[in-house]
Order: sequence, then C-alpha cells, then structure tokens
Amino acid sequence: MSINVRVRINSRHCDELIEASSKNGLLQVDARSIKSWASPVHGTVYGTLLNDRKAVEAMAQQMNEVPYKHPPKAPVLYIKPINTLAGHRSDVPLPQDAKELQTRASVGLVIGKQAAKVNQNEAYDYIEGFTLVNDISIPHNSVFRPAVKENARDGFCPIGPWVVSKEDVTDPENLKINVYVNGAHKQQFLTDNLVRPIPQLLQDVTEFMTLFKGDVLMVGCGHNPPRVTAEDIIRIESAELGVLENKIGRVPS
Repeated sequence: MSINVRVRINSRHCDELIEASSKNGLLQVDARSIKSWASPVHGTVYGTLLNDRKAVEAMAQQMNEVPYKHPPKAPVLYIKPINTLAGHRSDVPLPQDAKELQTRASVGLVIGKQAAKVNQNEAYDYIEGFTLVNDISIPHNSVFRPAVKENARDGFCPIGPWVVSKEDVTDPENLKINVYVNGAHKQQFLTDNLVRPIPQLLQDVTEFMTLFKGDVLMVGCGHNPPRVTAEDIIRIESAELGVLENKIGRVPS
C-alpha cells in the first residue's frame, strides 16, 4: 500500500508518498520509493590523491620530473567543503562553464572520535563506519596544487546512501567498488590496491592534523575515472556499502 508518512532521513524531515507495508505490528518503508536523500555526514570531508597504485604508476614519470623530482612522501589531501555535500539520488549540477565532469568513486572513512597521532594498529578504534563517496570535479591536470574551483562547486560530493557500521563490513581492505554510467560498467576501484592501506593512511594523516567525530577521510580514487555530462546517471555500487546514484543536471543560465 502507499501512505503519506512523515519520515526522518539523515536528520532531515520530509513528507512524501512512499511505499510502506505493515508486518507484525511494524511499519516497513521501501527506501527505494524516497526521491532523494540528504548526506548522512556533516563533518569536513577530506580527499586523498595518489593512493591508488595504478594511478601512481600512470604518473610515475611526471612525478620524477622537475619540480617534484620524486613521488610524494606524505598523503596528498584536499577538502570538499560543506557546500559540496549531497546525498543519494540528488542531482549534480553541471556548471555552464564546463562541458563534462569527472566522477571519482571512493570509500569514505567516517571518524567516530577525535583522532590525533593514531597508531595504525589502533586505527579501527577511531573509525565509526564506512560510506560511498562520489567525488565530482571539473577535469583538470594538476594534482599538486589546490584545484578549489574544479573540486568545490555546489553539490560536487554526493555521499551515502548511509553509513555502514564497521562491525558490519567484513573486510574494509578488500572492498570492490563498481562504477556504472547509464547502466554501462566504467570502472572498478579496489581497496586492496591502495598505496597506503586504511590503517596506515589514518596514521599518516593524523600525524600532522586532527580529525574530529563526523569527519570523512576518502581512502583514494581509482585510475582513469569516467567522465560524464548532462543527463548521465552515475551508479556506484558496493556489495557491503550499498548503492549511491546521482544524475548530472545542467545549471540554468
């Protein structure tokens, strides 16, 4: 049956006609009937570059040339500010000054308590859970300088559909993330292909900065991320983390 109910999704109230059924005195809601979701996290979101082995291999020659001369010795981070946060089934705006976007699938570590100078052997004590991240950007070449204009547009960081507790993830260091564009498989990202595995990444990042409860640290993104344009539908899937789906929409002129 379909009934009007007032539901609370990721700290947001909404009124929608959603599919529900009653069983054993409980009201069961079909989450697929909800049109859009809010981001399940509200802390600072940090991205990590060059943490996928294939991506590093592809840039090996460039990283050994002037002015860099060698691969980075510490994690290369960037920030996705609060204006970029969006949820499952939200539309990602394609700005008028961009012909296409890059969609970079990642796993987000959701921090459960203040983390500073974490020992990698205790890293999972500081992780509340895991979530999928669609790290959107306008294509650009530089990974060694802040690409704020390309990375920090409104709605450029869909997250979700929810946070999965660490107890419910069998092996976070062996997750497979598949990316589909309009139903066609475009990329697979594997967490066992990370340059810095999850415990080491958390240790190296918190060596020089503090992460707080609710912050999200992306573990990295796969090599050669697919490009998308207006009306494309991006679907990021993980057997244990769920499905994050978003559509690219043009910003009105």
